[in-house]
Amino acid sequence: MKIEILGIGCLKCKQLTANAEQAVKELNVQAEIGKVTDIDKITEYGVMITPALAIDGKVVSAGKVLSKDEIKKLISK
Repeated sequence: MKIEILGIGCLKCKQLTANAEQAVKELNVQAEIGKVTDIDKITEYGVMITPALAIDGKVVSAGKVLSKDEIKKLISK
């Protein structure tokens, strides 16, 4: 599984990253967590407002910081 945090590195992006890392740890799943900070790459995903979360190349959230529990639900699908 590949999880990507899309954003330019703002505080909300950092919080989303931390929440994603905690969710992966608690679920004990193998996942690569990466950051996409290039604005051109972010817009290629169709994201106009950050932070955004993509799982396996599909944007599942944009414009808000998901909680750890919300991310766990998305990962478990």
